[in-house]
Amino acid sequence: MEMDKEKFNQIVEAAKMYYILDYNQSEIAKKLGISRPTVSRLLQRAKEEGIVQINIVDSSINREELSHELEQKFNLKKAIVASVPQYESHIIKSHLGVAAAEYLHEIVKDGDIIGVTWGTTLYQVAIDLKQKYVNDVQVVQLKGGVSHSEKSTYASEIMYLFGKAYNTPPMHLPLPVIVDHIVVKKAMETDRHIKHILDLGKKANIAVFTTGPIKQDSLLFQLGYFSDEDMNMISANAVGDICSRFFDKDGQICNESLDDRTLGLDLAELKKKEYSVLVAGGNQKIDSIYGALKGKIANVLVTDQYTARFLLDKQE
Repeated sequence: MEMDKEKFNQIVEAAKMYYILDYNQSEIAKKLGISRPTVSRLLQRAKEEGIVQINIVDSSINREELSHELEQKFNLKKAIVASVPQYESHIIKSHLGVAAAEYLHEIVKDGDIIGVTWGTTLYQVAIDLKQKYVNDVQVVQLKGGVSHSEKSTYASEIMYLFGKAYNTPPMHLPLPVIVDHIVVKKAMETDRHIKHILDLGKKANIAVFTTGPIKQDSLLFQLGYFSDEDMNMISANAVGDICSRFFDKDGQICNESLDDRTLGLDLAELKKKEYSVLVAGGNQKIDSIYGALKGKIANVLVTDQYTARFLLDKQE
């Protein structure tokens, strides 16, 4: 139902007097020549129509405190808690992207090798990166990014943006992330060019990744790499995946045969990194983040205040 202009102006007028000029409802009624109940209705409409938007700044969420508690509980080098206005996936990702990009801007220095994965969270990080004038930085893709699907993995955009931020040509891993047979993987890994990229991923001192929840509509499942048997094993034990490697609630690999057909960095390598940066938040990811932290796969966490609270309150 469209509101007429006059009505709209009256609502705006009443809202301004009430919220900005601090008039009470009787004073507004007098000024506008209407009854007090009408004023009350106008103010109610102002909120319903989004003309007035109320923002509550909750100082009780002390982000520093949450960070400190996370570092203690999970023995992390660093925990960064971003403040998100709503607990919704796309909003969380955009705020985490900014926070992770700022952290990278602080830590990246000459000679670093940065390993990167793909997906929507990483794409958010990539678009928020600020240019940093560093020398001899290398950017390398940590897992295959070619897929048989129309869905974008954002792999090439992410690599391009990371390369641009640290003025270096990025090294792509132009392969599928999971193959049908271990012999295929072994053959690919013997290729000189591919071996060089995989080795560079192992040498990377900074790795940036997210964790995916186990749900049928997540990108990996839609790419069509899994047999029914794979799917059953995954849904029985896995809480999430990192670099397309599936792990259980303790952060242990839960399907060896699938893991053997996965191309890219394995989880044991991530544990050795100087900075192993997990960027993730949202209620679907709580279990997978928890498993990753328990398994010590990451030593830096970038998350939001709600997920932080859930992780701290979560008992075995």
